[in-house]
Amino acid sequence: MGHAVKRIWSWTWRLLLGALIVLLLLPATVPPFLDRIYYRGPVSGHFDGQHFFNPDGEQGTGGMQKRSIGSIWLRLHRLDAVSPWPAHVATPAGRPATVTDPKRMVVTWIGHSTVLVQAGGINILTDPIYSEKAGPWGLLGPKRVRDPGIALDALPHIDLVLVSHNHWDHMDLLTLKRLWDRDHPLIVTSLGNDTLIRNAGAQVVARDWGERVHVRPGIDVIIERVHHWGSRWMKDRNRALWSGFAVTLPGGNLFFAGDTGPGDGSWQIEDARDGPYRLALIPIGAFQPHDIMSGNHIGPVEAVDAFEKLHAANALAVHWGTFKLSAEAINDPPDLLRKTLAERHIAPERFRAMEVGINWDVPPLG
Repeated sequence: MGHAVKRIWSWTWRLLLGALIVLLLLPATVPPFLDRIYYRGPVSGHFDGQHFFNPDGEQGTGGMQKRSIGSIWLRLHRLDAVSPWPAHVATPAGRPATVTDPKRMVVTWIGHSTVLVQAGGINILTDPIYSEKAGPWGLLGPKRVRDPGIALDALPHIDLVLVSHNHWDHMDLLTLKRLWDRDHPLIVTSLGNDTLIRNAGAQVVARDWGERVHVRPGIDVIIERVHHWGSRWMKDRNRALWSGFAVTLPGGNLFFAGDTGPGDGSWQIEDARDGPYRLALIPIGAFQPHDIMSGNHIGPVEAVDAFEKLHAANALAVHWGTFKLSAEAINDPPDLLRKTLAERHIAPERFRAMEVGINWDVPPLG
């Protein structure tokens, strides 16, 4: 018995010693392992040769670098007790519309920032995520509380996919691979994100802010500046660029803001030049607590500011009610949006927060 106990203690101490060595080595080994180089190119007004940055100043973006992850998690956890989300929101399954007129535009919110836009004779999908969790391998991270408004297999043939940046809730590589295998769509993103998407087994086109990708006659994608940041593993922060998109379409253009904070307000004015926009897809959620989220996301009030600066005829609210990413209650974003629109005397049908799966026939310009 004594010999067996000695062997157990011997292995226990070896395991403890090994664990201690691993802990001591983590600061030196983990950061390089988690860092990635997704893009190499010349220095520009928003790329210093190693990392991308917001040319209007960080304006609060990057606040997570100034606070520990633990302190942020603790604060959000405490606030979550005040505004818990339901485990699941029951929604009816939707179906895509049948669109034959190229000047008709039908938009359907799938969930989070995933939107189906049928216009110009093509089907467009934005930041598609069908995974149950917004995190690594679709297994970790916040869990989906709203099922996708249209099942992936029920989607029409997708011609164009727009991927705004590499955060897990916007770049879902599992979904992108399924779409690529099924439809071989044109996938358009901003610099550096193409490395991740190609590694997942799909072809992709990456461009810088202000550059165009030709889709077909009369339809181009313009990479637009927004105010955000990018990362998959924290240490690879800003190795890839973030963006919005303008899509030129017969009957009026489409704008997709991706994920953005307000910045200094200049990106909205700059992006308005590629209108007129028949429809803008604008995020309204993950905005509380304000001091943590304001640089990274726009809430409903800032979303209406962007709507007005973009001079969009109509808008659809996205980035809310699907994954719990911040401290507000699940219906706070649409409730505050409706209140803000009323205060500014903007017709509520012009900027809609809709349930998933509902087809909205967007009015023509003029």
